[in-house]
Amino acid sequence: AGLWDERTTLLVQGNTLKTWSYASVKVERVQVALKTEGRPMDADIELWQGPDNTPCKMRVYVENGAIRPFSAVVETPRGPNTIAVRNIGQIEFPLTACVTAEDVPIPADVEREASMIIQGGALRTYPFDPAVNTVRVLLKTDGRPLNARIELLQGPNNNKQVVELYTEDGFDRPFFMEIETPGSGNVVRIVNTAPVEFPLTSWVEPGEIDINASNTDVVLGGDRDW
Repeated sequence: AGLWDERTTLLVQGNTLKTWSYASVKVERVQVALKTEGRPMDADIELWQGPDNTPCKMRVYVENGAIRPFSAVVETPRGPNTIAVRNIGQIEFPLTACVTAEDVPIPADVEREASMIIQGGALRTYPFDPAVNTVRVLLKTDGRPLNARIELLQGPNNNKQVVELYTEDGFDRPFFMEIETPGSGNVVRIVNTAPVEFPLTSWVEPGEIDINASNTDVVLGGDRDW
């Protein structure tokens, strides 16, 4: 049962909550993916571990959940764990969610690339060539909490995707996601939203590259396929 397998995929209507539970301690990480049929997507994702314990949570906004489906890996050491996805959009904005523990991407190869330390309150921007179809983002700390905002921009201040992230321990629970970056003019911005004494380490790398992409696309501040 890989990603979007019908056994692990649920439709989440606007203003409703769905959960996926894993009793086994052998499930060390899960992949969480969200998409729509082209509508905007606004969701809360939480990891519940025992009563009143939420060691990881994120708010996800995507302008178009068909062109840029959301995908991230949530670390789930020491079960049992429950992933909760709440669609906080309007009732007419359903989303499709999949949570799977099989064939989950492991970000080990990303860590071999150059990293950057982002101090609390600081930000870094990473522009990408039009040939880059996806961007992989890995965020860690030395064990302190991880608070960050990950943004995909296309054109000046034109947010296509925003993830507001909290994990209680960025060493035990690093954060890994892959961002779809169709078209040209894509910039990934990482903001460390924690106080200055909480630095994070960031890896932001091209994932899938289209060797046939042209560099002549004109950015009109939106999607190419309008």
